Amino acid sequence: MTDAAQDQAVRSAEVALAAGPLSGGGPGRAASWRMIVRAFAENKLALTGLIMVMAVALFCFAGPLFWHTNQVNTNLLQVNLPPGGAHPLGTDDVGHDELGRLMAGGQSSLEVGLAVAIVTTGLGVLYGVVSGYAGGITDAVLMRIVDIMLAIPVVYLFIDLASDFKPTLLLLIVVLSLLSWLGLARLVRGETLSLRVREYVQAVRIMGGRSGRIILRHLVPNAMGTIVVNATFQVADAILTLAVLSYLGFSLPPPAVTWGGMLEDGVSFLYDGYWWEIYPAGVLIVITVIGFNFIGDGLRDSLDVRLQRR
Repeated sequence: MTDAAQDQAVRSAEVALAAGPLSGGGPGRAASWRMIVRAFAENKLALTGLIMVMAVALFCFAGPLFWHTNQVNTNLLQVNLPPGGAHPLGTDDVGHDELGRLMAGGQSSLEVGLAVAIVTTGLGVLYGVVSGYAGGITDAVLMRIVDIMLAIPVVYLFIDLASDFKPTLLLLIVVLSLLSWLGLARLVRGETLSLRVREYVQAVRIMGGRSGRIILRHLVPNAMGTIVVNATFQVADAILTLAVLSYLGFSLPPPAVTWGGMLEDGVSFLYDGYWWEIYPAGVLIVITVIGFNFIGDGLRDSLDVRLQRR
C-alpha cells in the first residue's frame, strides 16, 4: 500500500470511528467547538473574568493614549504627593505619577505573563505528550529529568541570577518559562497515558497512522482542556512570581517598572502613610490573577468532554 493510500485509509478509519470529541475535523469538530463557546458564554464567572482581564488590558495599553505622563525622568519637587489634582493616585518617591506608573507596570507584567504562558505551554505540551506516548524507558528518563529540575531550589536560583545578571524583559521570560513548564509536562504526560489506550487511538495506530498524526490530531486536541486551563493559570502565576522576584532583587532596572517592582518600592513607605504607593498595584495584581483564574475555570468546564456530556 502506498503512503497516499495508507493516509486515505487512516482518514476513513478516523471518520468511521468518530475518533474523539475534539479530534479530526469536519462538522463534528465544528459542533464541538460551538458547544464549547456556548458553554463558556453561559458561565457567568468566566465572562466576569474575561471582562476583568480585558478592562485591565485596556487600562494598561490604551490608558497611556489618554493619560500622558513622564515615566523616565524624575521630579524631586513632586515626591510622595498624595492623590488629588494633577495626580489622581499621587506620586512615588521620585516624583513619577502613580496612575501612569500603574499603566506602564501593567504593560510589562502582562507581557511577561502572556509570553511565559505561551512558551511554557509549548514546552510542556511537547515534552509531556512525547513522554507519555513513547512510554517505557523513554518516558522514565524524561520524567526523571523533570523530577531533577523540580528539585532545584528556586529561591536560591533567583538570588544567584540576580547577583550575576542584569535583568531584562527577555531574561525574565526565559527564566520563568524554564521553571514553569515542568508541572504542565507532567499533567500532559498523564493525559497522554490515558488517551493513548483509547479505542480510536489504537484503531488509527493499527491502520498504520503515523505517530505525529496521532499526537497532533488525537492526543493533543483531547488534552486541550488541561492545556488551556493550565495556560491561563500560568499567566497569573507568572505575574505573581514576577512580584516575588522584585523582593529578591531580580526585577527590571529603572525606568522600566512592573507591578511587583511598585510593591517592593512602596513597602518602604507604607508605615509613613503613603498607601497610594502600594495598594493600587496590589489591587491590580489581585484583579488580574482572579480574572485569569475565572477564565481558566470557565474554559475547563467548557472543554472537559465529560462535562459536555452531562
